[in-house]
Amino acid sequence: MKRESRWYTFGMQVLAVILALVFTTVVLLMAKAQPIEAYKNILRGSFDSIGSITNVIVAWIPLLLASIGALVTFSAGLWNIGIEGQITMGAIATTFALRILQNSEIPPAIIIIIGVLAGFAGGSLWAAIVGALKTYGGVNEIFGGLGMNFVATAMTIWLIFGPWKRPGIGSMSGTEPFKEELWLPTIADLRLSWWSVIVGILALVIVYFMLSNTYFGLKLKAVGKNRKAASILGIPTAKYMMAAFMICGGIAGLAGGLQVLAVHHRLIPSISSGYGYLGLMVGMLINYQVIWAAPVAFFFAALNFGSIQLPIVMKLDSSLSGVLQGALVLFVLMMDGIRKRLTKKA
Repeated sequence: MKRESRWYTFGMQVLAVILALVFTTVVLLMAKAQPIEAYKNILRGSFDSIGSITNVIVAWIPLLLASIGALVTFSAGLWNIGIEGQITMGAIATTFALRILQNSEIPPAIIIIIGVLAGFAGGSLWAAIVGALKTYGGVNEIFGGLGMNFVATAMTIWLIFGPWKRPGIGSMSGTEPFKEELWLPTIADLRLSWWSVIVGILALVIVYFMLSNTYFGLKLKAVGKNRKAASILGIPTAKYMMAAFMICGGIAGLAGGLQVLAVHHRLIPSISSGYGYLGLMVGMLINYQVIWAAPVAFFFAALNFGSIQLPIVMKLDSSLSGVLQGALVLFVLMMDGIRKRLTKKA
């Protein structure tokens, strides 16, 4: 059996997961906690009731959108660290559209659609700034993206405590909630909107098809593999790099818009909730394969939500889920590097 076989690759990935669990277990033992009990509490917190499962799905949708958006820029050989800010700007754009139209005679359903489109546009335009800095200004996209993240966060705080301040209140709870008729419909007594799920799955299918079955996706990957060679072959690399940023930013902005329309029903300071950074981790963990974005993002969302039980039940910090997530990415990348190295020597 060849080392590069599917089973060999799968075995290396399983080993990476085992090493990540061992590492997290050691961390728990250092914190004088029972590892098995901690893992049980995480699972219980994520899946012990319909409400818990629903909350995991609510967190899964923006994380899925952030992850597949990241895969678009990864395909072009770009690191869009600014996804966090693009989610935020999508939420701001959606809030802006709803505030302008909420007292108009336009039907609520149309206003919601406009809000969704505004979220996509807001994230896309914010990403275009990072893309322009990279493509035409020579600014590394990591630094440009991080800088734009800080600007987006500052803008959110300014709007909440400034122009969009609740009447007579200066509160970190966010802006004035929108009327219920401007909320995306949710399942009775639950926070989940089927419309959000549909949008997330639809975005996944579109990105999968775009990257796997179109000339655009093929050329995008060519730019990512070797930008200079792609340019020699006649591919307008600057155009494709900008397109990658704007598509990624639009999908991220869509996540922000859905956070406003379906979850919080207003703009809050932490509207992005770290999904942008987590989406990058998911993208790296799945080795840029779109088809795996949904299950891995769901796993990460479950870890995040289930870890809330740790400080309640075991007096542990809920950031343990971040340790496990980071360890997973680290060991998967490390084992993939070892696999490639051993394959070359074979």
